[in-house]
Amino acid sequence: MTGMQRYAAELVGRFRSGPHVIAPGVPLKGVRGHLWEQSVLPSRIGSRLLWSPCGTGPLAISRQVVTIHDIIPIDRPEWFSRSFAALHGWLVPRLVERVRHIITVSQYTKQRLIERFFVKPERITVIPNGIGEEFYPRPQAEIERVKIALGMPPGRYVLSVCSLEPRKNLKRVLEAWDMVEPGRDLTLVVTGAKGGAQVFRDPDIKTRSRRVLFTGYVPGEDLPALYSGAGCFVYPSLYEGFGLPVLEALACGVPVVASDLTSIPEICGPSTILVRPDDVGEIASAIARVVDTPEAMASLAELGRAHAARFSWKSCADLTEKLLLSLN
Repeated sequence: MTGMQRYAAELVGRFRSGPHVIAPGVPLKGVRGHLWEQSVLPSRIGSRLLWSPCGTGPLAISRQVVTIHDIIPIDRPEWFSRSFAALHGWLVPRLVERVRHIITVSQYTKQRLIERFFVKPERITVIPNGIGEEFYPRPQAEIERVKIALGMPPGRYVLSVCSLEPRKNLKRVLEAWDMVEPGRDLTLVVTGAKGGAQVFRDPDIKTRSRRVLFTGYVPGEDLPALYSGAGCFVYPSLYEGFGLPVLEALACGVPVVASDLTSIPEICGPSTILVRPDDVGEIASAIARVVDTPEAMASLAELGRAHAARFSWKSCADLTEKLLLSLN
């Protein structure tokens, strides 16, 4: 489950007004999913208000609220397959012009909609994402259990949680790691599945270091312990509409090195070490600073936990439901 799907599931499960969920009988991927959305879904709405939570919606329905998480395929189409970028480049501008109201998950995405499509600010409401209550520092026994289950070597590790796609900037993370790892007893653990070829271009990732472990997909129940055991969480993404993993890591008490671009500074506030994501040396220096001075990082980690506590799915759901009912 990626960020948008998690957002939809977390909110619908918390709405108190009993929303009517409409979905295909079986999961539909790619073009088939969009065809269902544009042709079948409108016939099932009637006169009701439609909320489309995952960035697209049927153009035939104007009585609609859509949540736009980001416009990455439009701002940076080179990171995606031609068909995916072309579809979003055609659909999203028409959708945001037609719907009754728009929700974004960050001020950054709101500003991009205003700048790119000249959407009036009063048609957009910013409601930040939340993070799950399960994200808090876990005991060492649980951390060790997860490390064994994932085949991780003993000792300290630096963690990156991301889908393997170009905008996550993993290529530069690995180049930075080649500078950090020599002389330090550390492993870089990269967690996440490769993005589907029908959506993303190849991220082109290589490393000289043998101290890198790609775990692939990790079950959600294991993520809090995996975060908690890390000496540093690194996330120099090139573009985020929100950036859930940053907040999840902060909530688990881990010092974070993250990008200074797009929504990330807005979301993580003063509790994160921000770096220019195109500067490999700066990424490496920040990671080295964190892992070499764990005592000095303890206060930053506490600040991060306090900051992350401001974000909850309950608050996100309550504000979203209130807005939708006011527009119904």
